[in-house]
Amino acid sequence: MAKPKKSATYVDGYVLTVPTKDMTAYKRMATLAKKIWLEHGAVDYHESVLEDATSEWGMTFTDLTKAKRSETIVFAWVTYKTKADRKRVNAKVMQDPRLGMDIPEMEKVMKRIRMTYGGFKIIV
Repeated sequence: MAKPKKSATYVDGYVLTVPTKDMTAYKRMATLAKKIWLEHGAVDYHESVLEDATSEWGMTFTDLTKAKRSETIVFAWVTYKTKADRKRVNAKVMQDPRLGMDIPEMEKVMKRIRMTYGGFKIIV
């Protein structure tokens, strides 16, 4: 029988534009970040790449981010049990020396990434 997931009530959401040429390095960094966030108590961690940029209504992610043809749009989210838990987990993550970019090229890549994020209370 599958073990039920912990219940989450809070989410950090991210939208990033990453130079497509840097996606291999970005994916290595994201894989490490997932491991770190989960070890420190996040309920779940996801990073995804925009595949369908069409929109029947509203603005596309491409228009919203002003992404160039040479950029890939990443949508990511991390879930937490509570907002207070998010604060505790993120404090531990920021102190984790592995996040100091064990991947040598990531310092340069991170300077080329545009990112926005925020904390969201889950309502449904």
